[in-house]
Amino acid sequence: MKKSVIGCCIFLFVLNLTVRAQWPAQTQEAKPWTRWWWMGSAVDEKDLSSSLTQYSKAGFGGVEIVPIYGAKGYESRYIDYLSPRWMKMLDHTVKESKALGMGVYISVGTGWPIGGPNVTMADAASKVFVQQYSLNARSNLAEKIIIQDPKQKDIAVLGSLIGYTKGGQPIDLTDKVTSDGSLHFNSAEDMTLYALFNGKTRQAVKRAAPGGEGWTIDHFSRKATANYFKVFDKAFGNSSHGVKGFFNDSYEVYGANWTPELFNEFEKRRGYDLRQYVEPFFSNRINDTIARLKSDYRQTVADLMLENFSTVFTNWTHQRAARSINQAHGSPGNLLDLYGAFDVPETETFGSSYFPVRGLRRDSADIRNVDPDPFMLKFASSAAHAYGKPLVSCETFTWLTEHFKTSWSQCKPEVDQVFLSGVNHVFYHGTTYNPQDAKWPGWLFYASTNFVPNNSLWPHLRGLNDYIARCQSVLQAGVPDNELAIYWPVFDVWNDASGMDKPLSVHHVDKWLHPTSFYKNLSSLQSMGYSLDFVSDKMLGQANAANGIFSVSTAGAAHKVLLVPATGKMPVSTFENIIRLVKEGARVVMEKLPDDVPGFYETEKQRASLIALGQSLSFSAANQELQVASIGKGQLILGNLQKGLNYLKLLPEPLAAEGLGFIRRKTSDGKFYFIVNNTGRDIDQSVVLQSREKFVQLLDPLNGAISRLAVTQKGAAIGVRLQLKSGQSVILKLSEKEAKAPFYQYESALGDAIDLTRNQWSLRFTQGGPQLPSPITMTSIRPWTDFTQDAATQSFSGTGIYTTTFSITSKARDYILRFDQLHESARVIINGKEAGLVWSLPYELRVGNYLKQGLNTIQIEVCNLMANRIKDMDEKGEVWRNYHEINFVNINYKDFNAAAWKVQPSGVGGRVILVPLK
Repeated sequence: MKKSVIGCCIFLFVLNLTVRAQWPAQTQEAKPWTRWWWMGSAVDEKDLSSSLTQYSKAGFGGVEIVPIYGAKGYESRYIDYLSPRWMKMLDHTVKESKALGMGVYISVGTGWPIGGPNVTMADAASKVFVQQYSLNARSNLAEKIIIQDPKQKDIAVLGSLIGYTKGGQPIDLTDKVTSDGSLHFNSAEDMTLYALFNGKTRQAVKRAAPGGEGWTIDHFSRKATANYFKVFDKAFGNSSHGVKGFFNDSYEVYGANWTPELFNEFEKRRGYDLRQYVEPFFSNRINDTIARLKSDYRQTVADLMLENFSTVFTNWTHQRAARSINQAHGSPGNLLDLYGAFDVPETETFGSSYFPVRGLRRDSADIRNVDPDPFMLKFASSAAHAYGKPLVSCETFTWLTEHFKTSWSQCKPEVDQVFLSGVNHVFYHGTTYNPQDAKWPGWLFYASTNFVPNNSLWPHLRGLNDYIARCQSVLQAGVPDNELAIYWPVFDVWNDASGMDKPLSVHHVDKWLHPTSFYKNLSSLQSMGYSLDFVSDKMLGQANAANGIFSVSTAGAAHKVLLVPATGKMPVSTFENIIRLVKEGARVVMEKLPDDVPGFYETEKQRASLIALGQSLSFSAANQELQVASIGKGQLILGNLQKGLNYLKLLPEPLAAEGLGFIRRKTSDGKFYFIVNNTGRDIDQSVVLQSREKFVQLLDPLNGAISRLAVTQKGAAIGVRLQLKSGQSVILKLSEKEAKAPFYQYESALGDAIDLTRNQWSLRFTQGGPQLPSPITMTSIRPWTDFTQDAATQSFSGTGIYTTTFSITSKARDYILRFDQLHESARVIINGKEAGLVWSLPYELRVGNYLKQGLNTIQIEVCNLMANRIKDMDEKGEVWRNYHEINFVNINYKDFNAAAWKVQPSGVGGRVILVPLK
């Protein structure tokens, strides 16, 4: 009996050492979601259900509802936002989505930025107007102090009137002005008067839906934010109605630089009365004093944005047990703090990035002159990592290319770059709700990549969706593993004497981000193979350190080193927190001690404190280039950041030197590496990973296959052989436990390829329009747009199936089916069985399991772009762009017309070969 028990224990122990290789659980959030445009909110139960079923079958995990302007001719179907009928449609959407395993987010408003009909003029976005007067000695001011801007009549209110003597002494005369604007004050000497009016930007919600029109709110006013949500309180009550999250789009509030309580809030927070410095603050002079005043103003605006908008927003969503989702970029605040105030920080890509991936189509005429900066995306992911927020979302593919010309192959490198930046909850931009009776191409939004069922590429969207779902299942697993944190010196940006507010937008990174020492160090270190998150002054104040690791929060990421780039203006409190963290055990590398303090209040006193802190540190030479101070349990190293990391023996990932991008996640039993080759060359070599785990699995996110890799010990690191072609990506799972999976079969050609190019091929068309071309028989495979004798081939957008047969006399172990040219994606069917989708570069697929010795039949189901059919419609003058508001514009925001486009190649071109493998 005892022997049996012992035997069972041994058997169970052995089982525990070998686990079955598998992907992480694929949650609802792991699948891609899409922004769902409700045009005019002209929705009904039947089409909502039909649409959601289509989205679910295509692999979507959820929708984010944003009502916008409507299509002309359908006005009778419009539903006012948040009306009882609108809420009924929302409830139906939530019910149907839940049944399909999908989730629902909604925008807190229609269009953008946040606002609507319930926003009173008092709560609308505010702007300061300054008027100057000359008051002669011992005379009354003849003019009345009233706003001169005609657009501000009956809106702007006098906030302050400050008089300046020739000696520069300010006098507050606000209480000397009567309600009609008359000034009752006599001066013994000439004075210059500055009247500050609390005015309004008069910005209305852009792209608003019916019932959502109105003013944009004052983001700096707690009262305005709270008042705004009252209309939601009425519609939603104390429930979320099953909505999982409430979303707010990017700031984009133009000219909003004030709030009626700003002077009082400024004095409370900054320690002095800004009214005493009105003359220099509103002058056009450029000097240190004005830069300091402006820095204090911008810090105050940032505080108000955080406390009076972001926190109020999140508290409201939490009262309904829902998530808050926000795009902080574009806001005049510290983006890290603003992103960190929400449950799901959301960033965005806008435009098309350049990737040297072989074969990647990038026509300069079809892209915007804006390159997304992946470091901009890291502000959102860094905030999430700091506070332990599991999801980081991204509005993805906005204006990726011109309308109707985006292929799924163009999406892959862009979304890979998003993943490498720490995003793990992708939202497509976007999908437009369509009633079934809307004529093709249906309703379309002017700025979207068209993830709609009417898109001729829709039948193959599942390939991209499944790829993203597998990647995100890994990128949502465990916790982030960025070993470094780097301080973001926002006061260096705020310390600028020009302008007023400083919106940190996606489109102007060349002005506020690229020139900084922070950015230069970040670029250099990441290219070397280091992984970094950003931290703010506020985060450092909340951080704690122990045993050489510091974290911003107990739930947040653990960092091995804090890096501080050369900083012009650093608050004393921030320097104190850095020293405190060192005492607690952190390791910090500072490029140099901070130059100065920001702000105007008690500058000399603050400066003396900063200098004293620096002088309190006792440095000794670590080597010829670095100095080190041991403080408490930690170390502070002074000098070049990279050399400081070398001194600490913190090594980068060598695979970055090969041009490979990567991001890591830590789990309870090991580590994940997501690796991308967006270079122009293939990789086939041993790469070193800075990890010690004994076992490595290769997870292929394109097809879901899992295999094992042989591991070589490289001292404190390991080596594995990777084959990664230009454009490919892979996931490695490192573990101390061995997994049950076959070893990876490296690609090695066995003899000559089987060339199918010059076979006799038949081509038939199965779905699409405006009409199906006639079947084609060809003696060499070619794009169907080559067959100009049939005019239908030039205007057709849809699906065509190429078919041929061939013989294999001696079957190899495996085969790769490879296309030279594919316009744009393909489903491969061999001997009646689906072998897979080909939608990303390189255009190839392993198909050995579907081939047999003897005669084989292959079908290649190809989907092309919408472009040719749209071109045909515009050539014929057909009306399909018929919307209110902006209607439909091209990538340069000009009137859209495709009539002059060239016919886009469609189908299969070049060589089609089967490569036998050893």
